[in-house]
Amino acid sequence: MKNNIGVCVLLIFLAFSCKNENQIASEIAMINIEVDVERFDRMFSQSQPEDLSELKAAYPFMFSSRFTDQDWIDRLQDTLQIQIHNEVNRTFSTFEEEEDDIRQLFKHLKYYYKEFKTPRVITVTNDVDYRNKSIVTDTIVLIALDNYLGPDHEFYGGIQNYLRKNFKREMIVSDLAEAYAKQLIFQSETNTFLDDMIYFGKLLYFKDQMIPFVQDELKIGYTKSELEWAKVNESNIWSNFIENELLYSTDPKLQGRFIRPAPFSKFNLGLDRESPGRIGCYIGWQIVKAYMENNTVEFKQMLTKDADEIFRNSKFKPEK
Repeated sequence: MKNNIGVCVLLIFLAFSCKNENQIASEIAMINIEVDVERFDRMFSQSQPEDLSELKAAYPFMFSSRFTDQDWIDRLQDTLQIQIHNEVNRTFSTFEEEEDDIRQLFKHLKYYYKEFKTPRVITVTNDVDYRNKSIVTDTIVLIALDNYLGPDHEFYGGIQNYLRKNFKREMIVSDLAEAYAKQLIFQSETNTFLDDMIYFGKLLYFKDQMIPFVQDELKIGYTKSELEWAKVNESNIWSNFIENELLYSTDPKLQGRFIRPAPFSKFNLGLDRESPGRIGCYIGWQIVKAYMENNTVEFKQMLTKDADEIFRNSKFKPEK
């Protein structure tokens, strides 16, 4: 009898959750957001020296006062810059799909953050500065397209495989959502490995809410096989963290082993090279998901909770 009651309660909860999710999706779909991506990269590359004054008047924030007009003219005529712009134009001859993804991201941001104002979205090149693929302010978003030409592009020959695998156009909206997440997520001073895991778990859950139309592997920057490895080995990973008492460790080396981008995670076991990097971020993601599933907490409230509270109330237990 008790089992039947439990099943009924679970079914009612699931039905309510589905109804609530469908209602949210309907409300988001009704939000009107206009996005008109400005291809500054193309405007600049197609300019003649005599056009620069007009372009500078339209985009004064794109022209640093540290450089003279002759510096900009030299850049226009630089053979490497011409090659970069040619490759960007070839890869991004159209931008409709990305523009639609950005519009969907902005709709979700507007739903959860009523104060959100649609910014100008401007595409640029930045000499493959992959640490700054997207720059976000209250009024402007810059997206550097030369970081998304495809993992095997010749421009990326000197960059490690584990980084350049994500230099593809499918990552644009995921990287942009991450830039917003870093602005909006509460981050207390991180002292423990658990603090780091939960912070990145929040960041990935933020993406779940803002870009639910994006595949999970693109949210975390894994390949499909890497994400599958993490799922299959989740219980073993968690056991390793617990048995080695890592959660409340303040050892800074744990960031390099399990949090920062890397070719693989470092358990100091024979299977290390089979694993994807950043596995601590993946586990943090699962803990935050469990917390939201097992507690009645609003999404934005969760973002302000400290790591220990989220962990202790998550009831996280990986399936074997």
